[in-house]
Amino acid sequence: MTTSVKNDVTITQPRQVEQLYAGVDTQDGAGVKLTRVLTHQLQHRLDPYLMLDNFKSDNPDDYIAGFPSHPHRGFETVTYMIEGRMRHKDSAGNEGLLENGGVQWMTAASGVIHSELPEQEDGAMEGFQLWLNLPAKDKMNAPWYKDFQDADLPKFVTENGTKVTVIAGESNGVEGAVTREVTEPTYLDIHLPAGASFSHNIPASHNSFVFVYRGGASIEDKRIPVKNMAILKNDPNADGVTIQAGNEDTKVILVTGRPLNEPIVQYGPFVMNSQQQIIQAVNDFQQGRFGEGA
Repeated sequence: MTTSVKNDVTITQPRQVEQLYAGVDTQDGAGVKLTRVLTHQLQHRLDPYLMLDNFKSDNPDDYIAGFPSHPHRGFETVTYMIEGRMRHKDSAGNEGLLENGGVQWMTAASGVIHSELPEQEDGAMEGFQLWLNLPAKDKMNAPWYKDFQDADLPKFVTENGTKVTVIAGESNGVEGAVTREVTEPTYLDIHLPAGASFSHNIPASHNSFVFVYRGGASIEDKRIPVKNMAILKNDPNADGVTIQAGNEDTKVILVTGRPLNEPIVQYGPFVMNSQQQIIQAVNDFQQGRFGEGA
């Protein structure tokens, strides 16, 4: 269901762009080609977010092998499928099909083994996977998983025709599909008509970034080209951001969150707070304590 709103958000001190990142082309899983936008060196700057991958191809050779069974511990994965079909199975007994416009939210927490395999042999596959850290107190909780189909995700349209999907958090009075008490994530997919603008309030204490995946945008006269991430500058007086589309229809994701300010120790698919916890995670996985493979 799509709600109509005015987008009458008042921004008295807008955030500026601190820096642009184009991401790094790489491969993951069984050879899936993707762009790693939020890389390891940005984890502290964009706390509580650990990673953002953008995958987009109409060549099956780039995605067909998918992501066979692999473990996770200590964080959440948010997979947003813009176009394509991907089957999820995990060691907790969950299974779901992620399709056009759908979101898979998985809390790995104490440990899960899962696979993500394409259910298509041709056509385009496009989407994002975002890693959201868990607070130390929640890292060893039981795993959790939920699929949201496109129709399940709250959406609104503004008076200037901007269409927004609220995956997490809240915007313009519309509550998202998921909320988290500690990290307070907001995750918006924003489709702006050419020349349109959209404003969103952001708490001054939150880290935030914008990624442009169609067209081109500007924030406070700073141009953000397609396939670039703009880290928004932290300012104790700033209260939000205004995104302006260029002379073509533009699509961006806006992601914000409350930093945990806790140690981050990562070893591949495990993200904990100490080296000892990482060693324990590896031992638990090797000894089959994550359950049976998906």
